[in-house]
Amino acid sequence: MRRRKLGRTDIEVSVITLGTMNWGGLQNDEGDAHAQLDFALEQGVNSIDTAEIYPFPVSNDLLGATERILGSWLAQRSSGSRDDLVIASKVAGPSNFRLRQHLEQSRLRLDRANIILACDESLSRMRCEWIDLYYLHWPERNVNIFGKRGFAPDEQAELDTVPLEESLSAMKELLDSGKVRSIALSNETPWGLMECCRIADSLGIRDKLVAVQNPYSLLNRIFEVGCAEVCTREDIGLLPYSPLGGGVLSGKYLHGLLPENSRSKVFPQHTTRYRGITVDGAVEAYVALASEHGLDPSAMALAFVNDRPFVCSNIIGATTLQQLETDISSDSLTLSAEVLRAIDEIGEVYNSPCP
Repeated sequence: MRRRKLGRTDIEVSVITLGTMNWGGLQNDEGDAHAQLDFALEQGVNSIDTAEIYPFPVSNDLLGATERILGSWLAQRSSGSRDDLVIASKVAGPSNFRLRQHLEQSRLRLDRANIILACDESLSRMRCEWIDLYYLHWPERNVNIFGKRGFAPDEQAELDTVPLEESLSAMKELLDSGKVRSIALSNETPWGLMECCRIADSLGIRDKLVAVQNPYSLLNRIFEVGCAEVCTREDIGLLPYSPLGGGVLSGKYLHGLLPENSRSKVFPQHTTRYRGITVDGAVEAYVALASEHGLDPSAMALAFVNDRPFVCSNIIGATTLQQLETDISSDSLTLSAEVLRAIDEIGEVYNSPCP
């Protein structure tokens, strides 16, 4: 499998990153997760993405379960070494999840105390000595994310926001201690990316700020406006999440279908972000295009993302090994100029219906 460097570091990640968001919840148990890990590594995947709040959708009684499952696999791994892997995790942004309650706070924050402790807790759950790529999972400040369009200033909210300087200074401590090898942002805006680059430069850690994890897919190409330029000029790689729009781009939900054990069946509230009055039309067009050229629609959608010049590694998640095999196979798929032109034409008609 192809590999690419993370930003300005010497860390190389596979074009496909194995996402872990389903593990430990209602869809994939520990055995499923270990089988996915074994298969992915056999196919050349070396990059694994998790977070302290997974599995998702979040349940307070399951917080950290995904990291613990990864830790149990690492502990029993019989071949290779920790050095072979690039493991990413994330500290949660402002929320009411039941983590670090002894800090006597009304909600989680991205302040020094939370960031340092979150990293230590993730390392413990994963049974690791270091994290290769550590994310701020979403911004502390008031910002339009998770599908929200527009921006509404909120002066009161700004007064109760941890400054980015404090968050990045805490990340610097983790870098200096050796607990973290590189740092990243998630669900960020062009302004946030540039401001974090500026602050990181002032702290002497600019070369360690290497990636951003935002949504990006055939149903959401908003990243291409603004963020893509920042990433290209600043040597920051996009590691996109939801490249299949919660599985919608596979076509399996078309015409009201709701397959058993699918995410929309198990977690109907999760996939509302990937539903809308124009979504089915877009998906029908993409599925028809794939069929016309003898392509699997999921593989086609992922291959498009894989080869965007600003993408470093594509984060895929799967419920079954069959899905995982299809997703990973997208690395060897090169879309023709004809298919790429048709994708752009469809995108003009259905302009990012799932932000």
